[in-house]
Amino acid sequence: MRAVIQRAAWGRVRVDGEVVGEIGRGLVVLVGVRRGDLPEDAAYLAKKTANLRIFPDQEGKMNRSVREVGGEALVVSQFTLYAETRKGNRPSFAQAADPDLGRRLYEAYVERLLGEGLHVETGVFGAMMEVELVNDGPVTILLDSADRTRPRRG
Repeated sequence: MRAVIQRAAWGRVRVDGEVVGEIGRGLVVLVGVRRGDLPEDAAYLAKKTANLRIFPDQEGKMNRSVREVGGEALVVSQFTLYAETRKGNRPSFAQAADPDLGRRLYEAYVERLLGEGLHVETGVFGAMMEVELVNDGPVTILLDSADRTRPRRG
């Protein structure tokens, strides 16, 4: 699983012109699920997301998590995070999970964030969505659950 995490002053998502999720200060998270991902991947990403120290402390250093600052999370499904672009100009999405697995693990990620004590808003899985946000910093972090199993180099 992958998550693109953006520290945001605010964010919202619309479906068919209607706001379906909206947050104040916090994180806007785009989540993609890969074929073969497991519930453990969702758990790892949620814990990492909730504890990621990307908010400033009193000295202005990125040293506080979204929980510590009382922030919220807006989570949006994004299968295009697994676009393969090495061949040609039209992306292939062969690495992306099928919709059933994608939905299950997306929902598991959201549930885990709730379990971490965060207020969570969401988009609509599988829908065409318009996502708006003010990226605060800007701060954008890419998390990949494959990192938990890769051996460290050097």
